Amino acid sequence: MGLLAGALPDFPWDSLVPYAERARAHPDGMVDLSVGTPVDPTPALVREALAGAADSPGYPTTHGTPALRGAVVDWFARRRAVTDLDPTAVLPTMGSKELVALLPSLLGLGTGDVVVHPEVAYPTYDVGARLAGAQPLPADDVAAWSGRDDVRLVWINSPSNPTGRVRGVDELREVVVAARRIGAVVASDECYALLAWDEPWAGAGVPSVLDPRVCDGSHTDLLAVHSLSKQSNLAGYRAAFVAGDPALVSRLLEVRKHAGMIVPGPVQVAMTAALADDHHVAEQRERYRRRRRVLLDGLEAAGLQVEASPAGLYLWARAAGAGQDCWQTVADLAELGILVAPGAFYGPAGARHVRIALTASDDAVARAAARLQGA
Repeated sequence: MGLLAGALPDFPWDSLVPYAERARAHPDGMVDLSVGTPVDPTPALVREALAGAADSPGYPTTHGTPALRGAVVDWFARRRAVTDLDPTAVLPTMGSKELVALLPSLLGLGTGDVVVHPEVAYPTYDVGARLAGAQPLPADDVAAWSGRDDVRLVWINSPSNPTGRVRGVDELREVVVAARRIGAVVASDECYALLAWDEPWAGAGVPSVLDPRVCDGSHTDLLAVHSLSKQSNLAGYRAAFVAGDPALVSRLLEVRKHAGMIVPGPVQVAMTAALADDHHVAEQRERYRRRRRVLLDGLEAAGLQVEASPAGLYLWARAAGAGQDCWQTVADLAELGILVAPGAFYGPAGARHVRIALTASDDAVARAAARLQGA
């Protein structure tokens, strides 16, 4: 209890409540672009698969059904250029956040160990290190940690939440080579990989840490984390998986079996159906592409600058010029009835930015853009 009570930061979203109240006071109501929660329907084929597996009286398998693990292997080969994934090295998880939060602990990290994560990053990388009693180290430059024998885990997030940054093959290789020299595990959070907007990523695809061009054909000490929440609108299903090094996955599996951390059987069947179908993913991607374009036009008209954001589910924006404090931008947009997330949630380096989600209906996005354009 001492660790949980004393070592964790306050939950950041609680501090956004006053701005949400201000946005709700807008005569036309609030447009919530703060949290990346899907709003579009779960695909019918997935719902049908879930319903068809609803008679599920027995315990599901922690490792995942052979059908699910086979679907993940096929998906990696078809969509991520990873053709040598071992089916035993696939493990379903209850969403990706729990895996991110618990991975340092599941790997046995603790006092004296260091967990590297991006400087502007999803807060759960930091939280996961603290839960294990390890030390988080925000660092984008490999030189900041290469050669350190206390670094035990290195997180990559490509495409990034919140910035949309994509790491190319050479960048990923640099991280993998440096981590292997010191015996550290590389965990790559790739949940937004199928949502690339700009070239070369839109055409060639976002590379995975398991791509043979990155890892020289060996998945040793590598893990890739992926979620179906965004690409398939399955956030409510808590449907995700981790894959890579068979030895590491075996260690994770053993702990999860003891702890009863099991993805429900019907959800495993639904995941299998979702992974086998690319059509619904393409449809959802097109929805987000359309909304992204509308929001970009509105933000430009309002004098906000979007920095890169070549992939992912968010726009990383700041006030024109050097920018202003992110909380002031949050307040300014709340006056328009638009709620966004302050960049400070993602580390000190985000203090002049805001994160704007694409996860609102077409109508809500259109209303937000009209307000930004002064209509």
